[in-house]
Amino acid sequence: MSQENLTISVDAMGGDNSPKVVIEGLALAHQRNPKIRFLVYGDRAKVDAEMAKFPALKDACEIFHTEEFVHNEDKPSHVIRNRATSMFQAIEAVKQGKAQAVVSAGNTGALMAISKLVLKTIQKIHRPAIISIMPHESGRYVMLDLGANTECDGINLAEFALMGSIYAKCVLNIENPRVALMNIGAEEMKGKNEIHVAAHIIKSAHLNLNFIGYIEPHEFPLNKADVVVADGFSGNIALKAIEGTAKLIMHLLKNSIKQSVLAKLGVLFMLGSMKKLKKTMDPRLYNGAMLVGLNGLSVKSHGGADALGFSVAVENAAKLVEKDFVGALRRELENVDLDEISQEAYYEVY
Repeated sequence: MSQENLTISVDAMGGDNSPKVVIEGLALAHQRNPKIRFLVYGDRAKVDAEMAKFPALKDACEIFHTEEFVHNEDKPSHVIRNRATSMFQAIEAVKQGKAQAVVSAGNTGALMAISKLVLKTIQKIHRPAIISIMPHESGRYVMLDLGANTECDGINLAEFALMGSIYAKCVLNIENPRVALMNIGAEEMKGKNEIHVAAHIIKSAHLNLNFIGYIEPHEFPLNKADVVVADGFSGNIALKAIEGTAKLIMHLLKNSIKQSVLAKLGVLFMLGSMKKLKKTMDPRLYNGAMLVGLNGLSVKSHGGADALGFSVAVENAAKLVEKDFVGALRRELENVDLDEISQEAYYEVY
């Protein structure tokens, strides 16, 4: 798709300190991608007040006033009945073809529920998943599911593997991504039966995946796989453990430098390396998790993201539009029917 036609709808009222952070993020994204247009949904008075700080952004935006917005504590069962919220309206814009993607920093459960209701799941996909990019020692990998589905069967995990592989091709430009299932060991007999079923389906369903078997969490940073597949419960725990470890390392490093004059002097000679390390571990540069498996692009920004983080989420959405990710996924699924082979897989494992 030509960037001339690239339009992204934005929930301006989602996340912490909105709409301030959202508008600042759009301004940063617009500086780097001036051809992207934005449909901004939220409280017009508040949005206009923030927009006034960025005159160059105003011409790239069309503002739609909404009286209501989704709160962090709102239950998905409640928000799907209220079409007047900024989140609902922003997602509806994608369904109506007014925008090619939606970005929100709001309630994750609400975004998933409304996106599924409005955009619908792609035919042959049983459940959508949350996917995001993570750093490893020599580049990046993608991981899913990160919380959309707390319990998954073998078919769900096999579908995640397929979607993750296509995502890695589109976003990371990896021609033949290495796909692995997260497990508690590399041996075939270890782990839950659902994981074994998924492995059997992936091997037997002619998915044309570069499946390398199982991967343990401590191997994620070691460039062992380009796509890591897990159920949403395990994946979300792994993600938060990784984020916490990264924060701990940076905290300990800063404290160690403060405690020694020689260390402070040494930092001057390592300034370039330290900046590179900080950039590699900066979670803002990996912001923007996609709800993959839907008939449209719905991207979740971290609720506590700052302007830089939100701009990265917007740019990730734009990249997925340009790569026609949803179209690529549909084309890949045309000749695949995982249900046909699932019965054999369950019989083999159980």
